Amino acid sequence: MSKTNLFDLDGKIAFVSGASRGIGEAIAKLLAQQGAHVIVSSRKIDDCQKVADAIIADGGKATAVACHIGEMEQISNVFATIREQFGRLDILVNNAATNPQFCNVLDTDLGAFQKTVDVNIRGYYFMSIEGGKLMKQNGGGSIINVASINGVSPGEFQGIYSVTKAAVISMTKVFAKECAQFGIRCNALLPGLTDTKFASALVKNDAILNVALQRIPLKRVAEPSEMAGTVLYLASDASSYTTGVALNVDGGFLS
Repeated sequence: MSKTNLFDLDGKIAFVSGASRGIGEAIAKLLAQQGAHVIVSSRKIDDCQKVADAIIADGGKATAVACHIGEMEQISNVFATIREQFGRLDILVNNAATNPQFCNVLDTDLGAFQKTVDVNIRGYYFMSIEGGKLMKQNGGGSIINVASINGVSPGEFQGIYSVTKAAVISMTKVFAKECAQFGIRCNALLPGLTDTKFASALVKNDAILNVALQRIPLKRVAEPSEMAGTVLYLASDASSYTTGVALNVDGGFLS
């Protein structure tokens, strides 16, 4: 009996934003292990290069590219680079996100609000548009948005972040419906509490962590690598009839 090639990404070009650490880094490394040439991106090129170098040292293919998805000009520039260097894009993982404020909703700061919207909504939206245009030219592709369980059940003191992640779930369905005719699928990953620098305010605070663990049936925090397998599924032919889905990977939190 031969092994399945459903998860084989040989010859695919994949772009992962926010790939310099945490969930994004785990995703980039797994996609590369399955044969994709991964464009490793975040705001700081040095951090991206470290991840790309690790992938190459492991026998994979990777390129480091800096891009702050909260800046429209940088989105335009990065896709110009992709067109020039690769001429195609098969997989887009929108993972870069921001959550600059942890406070009661009534204390929301306008600057923090705008920054969160610019990255988490506008950034994902226009990254998907640019990625979708490239995919359309080449007969299809897969867009994966990293949202959050906060988009379904808002996190306390994470008001605007939770609102933007709900918008990402809606956005995922919009792109799924309107881009299916071009062979483009769009799905969302909804991570639960994961041990990353991004979530350190929650994971490193024992009082908050203990309350959270009471609501998680698996009674533990996830490792970043535990998010990557779901993205591989959504990026590969294993999910060829899956689009418009928001998939919870949360240890049972939302169940």
